[in-house]
Amino acid sequence: MTLLLAMVKAFLVGGAICLIGQILIDRTALTPGKVLVLFVVCGVVLGALGLYEPLVRFAGEGATVPITGFGWALAKGTREAVDEQGWRGILQGPLASASVGVMAAVLSALLVSAVARPKEK
Repeated sequence: MTLLLAMVKAFLVGGAICLIGQILIDRTALTPGKVLVLFVVCGVVLGALGLYEPLVRFAGEGATVPITGFGWALAKGTREAVDEQGWRGILQGPLASASVGVMAAVLSALLVSAVARPKEK
């Protein structure tokens, strides 16, 4: 039963984040790229303030998979690296914490570009 509850929490929180993004795209003049940047910055700010961590503990992947989770990972990695290494960690922390996600995105894009054949409009 706990797995089902975890999946429901992840679905509701992840869905709410996506709903906010869709409302911003539909109701404002913001482009999808601007909404993407806004969500990453929101994740960084909420992570730096310690407000995103409780959401991650509650929803798990429902909070870490959306792009706000990428911003949170950047802030968390930076904070941990600064605690361990001092000011040198400002540059190393976000790169180390987000490297897996960036690498997965690059490899996925490479795979899709090798398989897909886009058509001209």
